[in-house]
Amino acid sequence: MKKIILSLMAGMVLFTSCDLLNPNPLDNFTEENFFTSETNVEMYTNYFYNEWTAYGTGGSSEFGYWTTLNDNQAVTGLSGWNFIAVSASDGTWNACYQEIRRANILLNHIDEIDMPAASKNYYKGLAHLYRGWQHFCLVRKFGDCYWVDKELTTDDNDILYGPRHNRNTVMDNVLADLNFAIENMGDKNAGSRTAYNVHVANAIKSRVCLFEGSYAKYHLKDDARAKTYFEAAKVASEALINNGMFALTPGAEGYRANYNSLDLAGNTEMIMYKKYVLGVLYHANQDYCCGSTQTPGLNKAAFNAYLMKDGSLPTGEDKGVLGTDGLDAGKPVIYHLLEARDPRLAQQIDGYLAYVGNGRVRYEGMPGQEGAAENTVSTGYGILKFDEPVTLAKYRQATNGNETDAPIFWLAEILLNHAEACAELGQDAEAKVSLNKLRKRAGMPDYAPVNDPANDAALINGGTAVNDLVWEVRRERRIELMFDNNDRHWSLIRWKELKRLDTNLYPDQTKGAWIDASWPIDTKNVKLDANGYIDCQTTEPRVFEEKHYLAPIPSGQIALNPEIGQNPGWE
Repeated sequence: MKKIILSLMAGMVLFTSCDLLNPNPLDNFTEENFFTSETNVEMYTNYFYNEWTAYGTGGSSEFGYWTTLNDNQAVTGLSGWNFIAVSASDGTWNACYQEIRRANILLNHIDEIDMPAASKNYYKGLAHLYRGWQHFCLVRKFGDCYWVDKELTTDDNDILYGPRHNRNTVMDNVLADLNFAIENMGDKNAGSRTAYNVHVANAIKSRVCLFEGSYAKYHLKDDARAKTYFEAAKVASEALINNGMFALTPGAEGYRANYNSLDLAGNTEMIMYKKYVLGVLYHANQDYCCGSTQTPGLNKAAFNAYLMKDGSLPTGEDKGVLGTDGLDAGKPVIYHLLEARDPRLAQQIDGYLAYVGNGRVRYEGMPGQEGAAENTVSTGYGILKFDEPVTLAKYRQATNGNETDAPIFWLAEILLNHAEACAELGQDAEAKVSLNKLRKRAGMPDYAPVNDPANDAALINGGTAVNDLVWEVRRERRIELMFDNNDRHWSLIRWKELKRLDTNLYPDQTKGAWIDASWPIDTKNVKLDANGYIDCQTTEPRVFEEKHYLAPIPSGQIALNPEIGQNPGWE
């Protein structure tokens, strides 16, 4: 049977050139003689888990732990827009429609199979959930796209050769799919944190609806639509917050344990995570933290987004000093800066500075770390968050040796989604409850307005400042999810704030730590600005254009169907 399902999967990736139409699987069987039992259905849906690549690569681009197309990380040779010209093909376009067809094939056959009603409803719900998510990924990246709710044939000319469907139509169908999933998935796998279940469906709905609510408000200026989706995000979030199954891991150390644990099985915060096993399924995420290749680091702008421990805005200079004790003696350190800030900062970056000319081994002197590679970081601020010290250096520094489990959906994000949805709805008291849960876990005081001068009408939302609570919810999201899942990039898109990636408008995103010119430094490879901060701007400035809110439609698709049209600015 395993051979059969693998053959089936191989056949299903053979798309026609239009990427919407797939011939029948090529093998000695058909869809009709495969979908005959619940066991086969379960095997078929196992493929749906490949969507969540977590610390791996590929998938729907939901995961981007080391991408720098945001205002949190910088690298020498600063990353520009990941699309600067119209390409002939696009991985997201192809992959999403492939998976949409996969879901529709299941829905087309599920009623033919003899299985308990509860199981049948679960798999129907799962197919709707998966289909809805894939359409959302398309809308998020391309805007208008095709809504496909059946197996296409060569007779479906309205989709194969017609114009794209309006994003609002597609997203309303996505919401219907997600609601169907929540209503039908029942209790199957409800106690699992590694399988699809109704809790994962609510987590996906929470994420998707928050995105669409923000997009409707800040891009479409449609307050009624925004309200509908913010309310949907709130409902989905509360289903997870209030069901008693999930709880925040305690303390700042517990926060980091979500990201660097060898086993998340007992972690109460996880809604869904990916299990890795050395030699079986592994990743290279830790390798980015501690390998010999220079890694992109936290930038000055992100560093200064962290509040002081008393909840006030950062004050004073963000400058390091030379260490006086132990391994740090005579080397640049920032422990004093970390002690004064939100404790999560010390769980995310090192207390020492590592840059070309002053490389460091993170767990220098620890057993098993002998011979570890010297690490350097583009900005000097090394990313500690994902590194697990017990794992031996030879595995931490290997692309095939990292086995820390990876969070996919967890309670912190849900609390952030809930807080933001409530704040956007004007339900401030409820927003503060969720916000303060995260602040308490971090060791920070409850929310209080800080009157941040950065929240200025000239800088925010094309001239419309957000209120202080919304601003602080956004700050909390930036800090809590720092380096996570490309969240910052997608958030800037939905807030219509992608211009914050423009390095001319926001130069601090190209800057790193302050370095005294007398400290150890490779001046050939480390550029300092006039004020002594590492300057990663070694290429042309990154300039924002409105067209960057949507990726271009692949030219190959337009050649096949001119009615598909091109996104604005990419014509």
